[in-house]
Amino acid sequence: MTTVATTPPGAEASGPEPESAFDRLRALNTEGRLAAEFPSLPSLLAEVAAGESGTADLARAGQFLARVAPDDILAAHPDTTVVSVAVAGHSTVGPVAGPLTAELARHGFALRLSLGDFDGYLRELQDPESHLHTAGTDLALVILDAQAVFDELPPVWRVEDLERAATGKLAQLAVLVERFAAREGAGTLVLNTLPLHRHHTHQLVDLKSRAALGVAWREFNAGLLKLAARHERVVVVDLDPLVAQGGSLNEPRMASYAKANLGEELLARYAREIGHLARTLKGRSKKVLVVDLDNTMWDGILGDDGADGIAAATTFRGEAFGNFQKIVRQIGSQGVLLAISSKNDQEPVLEVLRTHPDMQLRDTDFVRINANWNPKDANLRDIADRLNLGIDSFVFVDDSPFETGLVASSLPEVAVVRLDEEPALHIDKLLADGWFDVRELTAEDRERGALYRVEADRQDLLDSSGSMEEYLDKLGVKVQVAVVGDGDLARVAQLTLRTNQFNLTTERLQPAEVRARLDDPAHLVLSVRSGDRFGDNGVVGALFAHREGERLHIDNLILSCRVFARGIEQTTVASLLAHARDGLGVTEVTAAYRPTKKNHRVKDFWPSLGFEQTSETEEGELGFTHSLAALPEVPTYVHLDADLGGS
Repeated sequence: MTTVATTPPGAEASGPEPESAFDRLRALNTEGRLAAEFPSLPSLLAEVAAGESGTADLARAGQFLARVAPDDILAAHPDTTVVSVAVAGHSTVGPVAGPLTAELARHGFALRLSLGDFDGYLRELQDPESHLHTAGTDLALVILDAQAVFDELPPVWRVEDLERAATGKLAQLAVLVERFAAREGAGTLVLNTLPLHRHHTHQLVDLKSRAALGVAWREFNAGLLKLAARHERVVVVDLDPLVAQGGSLNEPRMASYAKANLGEELLARYAREIGHLARTLKGRSKKVLVVDLDNTMWDGILGDDGADGIAAATTFRGEAFGNFQKIVRQIGSQGVLLAISSKNDQEPVLEVLRTHPDMQLRDTDFVRINANWNPKDANLRDIADRLNLGIDSFVFVDDSPFETGLVASSLPEVAVVRLDEEPALHIDKLLADGWFDVRELTAEDRERGALYRVEADRQDLLDSSGSMEEYLDKLGVKVQVAVVGDGDLARVAQLTLRTNQFNLTTERLQPAEVRARLDDPAHLVLSVRSGDRFGDNGVVGALFAHREGERLHIDNLILSCRVFARGIEQTTVASLLAHARDGLGVTEVTAAYRPTKKNHRVKDFWPSLGFEQTSETEEGELGFTHSLAALPEVPTYVHLDADLGGS
């Protein structure tokens, strides 16, 4: 998936004007091939989004994409992820359908959409049988506008009337949100703050009352935002930053005649945020930011201008690059791994990063620095191999059309951010698509960069050891397996969403779903923490199981790729099986393996620990059983601390 597509590398612009991405989409629609070509749509839609008329063209593309049934897409491509979205609102929200369809398709999702009745949001929130509450709904969008409050006012009103109406509406919404969040199996409820139009504020002619209205309105919106902090199944999209991007809040005639109180441009921006949210909830957040250097991180070309000729401060243009570095550093401080791919020699690059006075980022901020003359797609593959991460978790940022085109064409899984010659726009382009958004930041996120950087020390130990056994013995692996506590709940949910390689059934769980299992006596939810001589790795794994009479079924086992091949997975299962036999008194333990494109390497994991295969479905899912007669042992080099709770 990319954010931009370019002319194929090496191609020269000549002859007739090339067909635009939108024209190619329209041709696929005319030919009835949108479902068949669905995997190719993200790159086309990304190119449309990057164009001058991106917002309008995306909405137009979404209109004919919306006519393609999700089942037709699934028939052609069974692995496609379908996102089920129900929409309710106070005013006309139909115009959100096109942009929402296009934005989800841009991230590889097929949309199953249900639109509610005009001004039906309160009834649909209250009614447990409404489409907002339907089982399997991923996102329940309740789109609010200022008239939801102003319609409650008397014909002639004062600011005191507004204050009462806002307080009452917030209380009403809080009750309905509480009920929604308490329903088992509910999806994620999405509300939004209410932007205030000038024609609302200027109905009051005295400045003092306008100020009081502003205070009341901001308190109301703050109350909405706080609902998300109180409920794990609730998200509130703040529309203020979207309004601040420019353009009108609505079109007056459409607002008056069609009751479209939020304009199409604002709804398109809202749809883009929902696309980011869907990607987050489906575990598609990116993990690695790979940046170019020359004219990306600093002004100038190091090889031509020398260290004294580049700037990331001290000049007007240089300052813009320095500001961009600050944002990259800020992103890196929150668990995003930073890496470099630059056409330069390694030593001059390291010298600049270590000593140049303009630099906001230093060499120690990066987990990998590939400064060489290799093709950049090869460099990205190398970084992925070194970090043991999938290439689809990467975002690549470069100012060169050739390099971005090369990566976009050869590595379509990589999100490509194409910068241009104006460094003041770098920040907006990087942040436009929320590639790294997560539901909640964990302690492990904040330490992730340091954890990956210390891997170099482990590699040095491995290189100096005579064998893998000697290395593991010197490493001093420590494993703690325990029932998940409140402090680790968000991290465990995040592991289910973001872990792909060692994820045996790929069951994705939101924090509220993890909590529901914790609260169920029949379920066992375990966290796996590891450490060694080089430090604490934090929570690196999770195990989910539930009891069925005399049998314990393992629903899933997950382990971070950072700690593969250290005996942690074997230790975790050994401790569980011992607990199942001696603590729970069950007679057998069952487990499953559900194949995906990324977890094939763990297909034989259960048999390696004494499980016997007992079933196989047409989809390739394998079932296993362990009799508990002979339990696997904890590796001798692992120190285990297990607290799996009572019986």
